[in-house]
Amino acid sequence: MKALLLVGGQGTRLRPLTIHSPKPIVPIFSRPFLHYQLDLIKQVPEIDEVILSLNYQPELIESVFGDGRDAGIKIRYVVEPTPLGTAGAVRYAAHGVTDSIIVFNGDVLTQVDLRQLITFHRSRKSRATIVLTPVENPTAYGLVETDSSGNILRFLEKPKVEEITCDTINAGIYILEPDTFDRIPEGIAWSIERSFFPSFIERREIFLASIYRGYWIDIGTPEKYMQVHRDIMDGRYSMPPFSGERGKACMASSANVSDRAQLDGPLFIDEGCDIRAGATIGPYTVLGRNCRVDEDARVSGAIVWPETHIGREARVTDAILGRACAIGRNATLSHGVLGDNTHIADHSRL
Repeated sequence: MKALLLVGGQGTRLRPLTIHSPKPIVPIFSRPFLHYQLDLIKQVPEIDEVILSLNYQPELIESVFGDGRDAGIKIRYVVEPTPLGTAGAVRYAAHGVTDSIIVFNGDVLTQVDLRQLITFHRSRKSRATIVLTPVENPTAYGLVETDSSGNILRFLEKPKVEEITCDTINAGIYILEPDTFDRIPEGIAWSIERSFFPSFIERREIFLASIYRGYWIDIGTPEKYMQVHRDIMDGRYSMPPFSGERGKACMASSANVSDRAQLDGPLFIDEGCDIRAGATIGPYTVLGRNCRVDEDARVSGAIVWPETHIGREARVTDAILGRACAIGRNATLSHGVLGDNTHIADHSRL
């Protein structure tokens, strides 16, 4: 059995972070995001290969994951000649696949039970099965309505309050039968949500939903990207390096932390970091590899990518900083998102 990850998007909602780092290699703590999806897939021994459908900066993704040997599962790369949309990408990347295939959107983080999902799909002889997840504000999403047996009845695109009949949205995880892909036109952009899935309803085929009420998040915005780090630190999503331990100060052994620095967990300090005397590292801070925080600086609630330098007496709060940034002495940054190699002058206020 194969798994197909749709990771060809440009990550525009996460810019400027994704200008030089396609979303699959955006770090969650010290690991590229795609590793978390691969961890989930590896729980199903039946899946012997992961196909990555690529378009944006494919060479960077391949340079990180290679043939998948280090990740523990075989990886094959398929690069779209032009952007083909979600359905077009599935047909192009799954060429030659004959068994049921699991498809993931490239920005979904979850702990859904894939083995149970496969069993459900096959036991009902479904032509396609979608994982759905409930949301608090249904008006902000396209909803998927089902009956009591899990049959999908219709799709509701951002309904008005009076039109709401359910609270479940497409979670971006599917099991599909490849012999249905011939209804996707070749070589043109085609939507899986707007064109491919409605075809199952029109043809009255078995088309099922599996509702998942556990942890699920789309990391595709800065707010959600920050939230997933906090969820892991708070134990709402159990994954290394915290693995459900709340309030933990997670620090690499090679980090150099002054005994006159203050650390207030939960926080994460990666290899090679240098935290100097008088510095304060506050709750929900993530410092990537080889970051430096100078004397009397304060960092709180921030995600800081590797090789970044935070100057003396600077203040960084609830912000996201890309690689190799430099925050000047006595500068203040709050709630911002900086791309790689951004320099903030001394005494600036942002």
